[in-house]
Amino acid sequence: MRAKVSYFVTAAVLVVYFVLVGSRGVMLIRHGTLLTVTFGVAVLILPVIGVWFLWKNTQFVRNANALAAELDAEGGLPVDELARTPGGRIDRDSADAVFAQRRAETEDSPGDWRCWFRLAVAYHDARDTPRARKAMQKAIALHDGTA
Repeated sequence: MRAKVSYFVTAAVLVVYFVLVGSRGVMLIRHGTLLTVTFGVAVLILPVIGVWFLWKNTQFVRNANALAAELDAEGGLPVDELARTPGGRIDRDSADAVFAQRRAETEDSPGDWRCWFRLAVAYHDARDTPRARKAMQKAIALHDGTA
């Protein structure tokens, strides 16, 4: 729940920022000189890119959560069997062992979105966020039939 709240707060702050930057771009365009119109258009491009990025990330999170809910309904969510340090962080060796298991499972069934989802969780537990995201994107694509 804390992650959802922080995501929505961050998204709201970004939207406010996009509105402020966009208004400055419009003000520059209204000034009417060649230089200010050029700068105004350039400034307006930043919020457009930001809104697109925020939209794509929100879509990704929504799709990943839908997969998690479906997998949970099937009883297929990965069990948290990882050892933890006294501070509560995941033990690296434990995460690597589970990762090896999930990777082998995915290599045996490369067309199963469930395996890719569990591999994404294992990547995340091993603190490899870029690969976790790619694996989750693969799971979403396989689930939607677009892979």
